Amino acid sequence: MVTVSKQFGITGPVPFIDVEVAADNRLYLDPRAVRLIKSPQPFADEAVRCADTFLSTVTACIFDGSPGALRRGEALLQRFIEPWETRLGMSEEGFHGHGGASVVGTWIWETLTGRVEPLVRIGILHQLEDLPLFVDGVDKDITSDVTTRIMFGPLARFTEQMVATYPEFTSNGHKVRKVRKQVWNPETCEWNEAEFTLPVVDGKVLVLVPTGWARPTLLMSATRFYDTTVLDFAQMQQAVLSSAGRLIKTRKLDLRKQQGLEPGRDTILTVMLRAIQNNEDLLALFKAFVDERFESDSTEDAAAA
Repeated sequence: MVTVSKQFGITGPVPFIDVEVAADNRLYLDPRAVRLIKSPQPFADEAVRCADTFLSTVTACIFDGSPGALRRGEALLQRFIEPWETRLGMSEEGFHGHGGASVVGTWIWETLTGRVEPLVRIGILHQLEDLPLFVDGVDKDITSDVTTRIMFGPLARFTEQMVATYPEFTSNGHKVRKVRKQVWNPETCEWNEAEFTLPVVDGKVLVLVPTGWARPTLLMSATRFYDTTVLDFAQMQQAVLSSAGRLIKTRKLDLRKQQGLEPGRDTILTVMLRAIQNNEDLLALFKAFVDERFESDSTEDAAAA
């Protein structure tokens, strides 16, 4: 297995994910992780701004509702290109494995303007990491691909900084190449092109990903949301007090078998809308749970190190 550090002869720890350069790596860029890690700077803040302005621009088109705005919203979601430069994910699970980026963009658009539009309009669904909770077919692979394209500018600029930091990228016969790539511009809220100088491996440019930005699973997946926050709410709705004053809850295993509570995104949406009627935002509760667990795990990892 030839990793980036072995390929270029870099010794010691590196601040980027040391992926295998000749194969897909089963790691996925996670927008929630980028938001929580907040480093390295300024790239983390830039990446989060790209993600937030992109989705806010798409949802603004939905709020507008005019034919031109709706066409623009869908078009913005159909500009994703297979993000092979990072070597993350698995190609058969990504855009190509699902019929192409335009198809995936249509899935997302039809969901945002269809069954989850109420969540969009009341401002609950507003972050990129929310999408895999509600869009069928969008899991860690597609989320990673979409996130990579939207955050490509900060990722490429981070890579350029690594090239400047480690002379190994341009020594011993190794070369860099100037390329023009599509990037999301958070200032104009449009897709633009920008030029970057990136390392080359086997004739293909390489984009490095900061440590911690990619994971084997998403922090916010539909399965995790359903198994924790959604079923927690269902438990409390069905809970009864015993004669002794003890709260009795239905087991989650039994809830999963109940009609209307089966695992899936339809159940997630149904329960979420029911919770909203009770003035409860399950998505906010889930994010608080995820963030707290992430902080706890990070603290434990730091202590172990």
